[in-house]
Amino acid sequence: MRRLLIAAGLCVLGAAAGLPAPAAQQYPVRPVRLVAPFPPGGGTDILSRVIAVPMTEVLRQPVIVDNRPGAGGLLGAELVAHAERDGYTVTLVSASYAASCAYGKPTFDPIDGIDPIILIGTTGIVLAVHPSVPAKTTSEFIAHARANAGKLNYGSVGPGSQGHLLMELFKLDSKTHIVHVPYKGAGPALAATIAGEVQVTAIAAVPIVPHLKAGRLRALGVTTAKRFSMLPDVPPIADVLPGFDVLHWYGMWAPKGTPAAIVALWNREVARIMRSPEMVRQMGAEGLDAGGGPPRQFYDVNKAAVQKWRRVIGEANIPRGG
Repeated sequence: MRRLLIAAGLCVLGAAAGLPAPAAQQYPVRPVRLVAPFPPGGGTDILSRVIAVPMTEVLRQPVIVDNRPGAGGLLGAELVAHAERDGYTVTLVSASYAASCAYGKPTFDPIDGIDPIILIGTTGIVLAVHPSVPAKTTSEFIAHARANAGKLNYGSVGPGSQGHLLMELFKLDSKTHIVHVPYKGAGPALAATIAGEVQVTAIAAVPIVPHLKAGRLRALGVTTAKRFSMLPDVPPIADVLPGFDVLHWYGMWAPKGTPAAIVALWNREVARIMRSPEMVRQMGAEGLDAGGGPPRQFYDVNKAAVQKWRRVIGEANIPRGG
């Protein structure tokens, strides 16, 4: 995703040219903080910086990326939810936000206690196994897991993460028993699967594709209803488990009660940035389908995800985090 930072620079002039004069006069009069609730280097951080560069030109004030990791993104999210409702604090989150809010105990309503700004992009996740697993398809893996109940392990980026809850949904739908082994991040979880410490994992497409091509891992299925352009030979899991559909997404929101004109300004200008030909091309190269619709689009995606994970947590009897 680092290539997106380069693409951001190409969007600056075009984005700045579209700022209406009244908005420039009234808002902002000081720097804006864009909270990235994960450490530097990940997808959320990189997309935040991609957007901060041209938005600084649009607003004619610095847009400062503030990394606030912790609790699966909840620490940063709570900071924003309780910030002043003046448009000077916004956040960019991934689908992990919905999972963490369903799993944890946030001090705000993660659906209706925020003002959605924009859905930035969507992608899917790859279900992959270590080559030692004698299964080449999702249906073969389900049969193998049923025959070896409790003997297979899956790795996730941590308790309450999207990968954790996704695999628990897979277990519910496939009626299998696979043991959860949490790791501290996507890198360690991926490395553990490659090393054979765990037999299966669910990871976003971009980091896993090189390992699939090198034969270090084998893809069984993707979590979206359609195939990925990056992995055209890998079928959807839904072909075997009808209705199985999990999006990985990125979106922006502001504290509840932020002036509607400011939300509309951010929505309009971020959409302009993400729809530029160079950004669409780069996002496609990273396996992201550009969003860019009205705030309601992000609201609907986030609401569906939070509700889905709450249901999975309840049906799988997963103890919620603090």
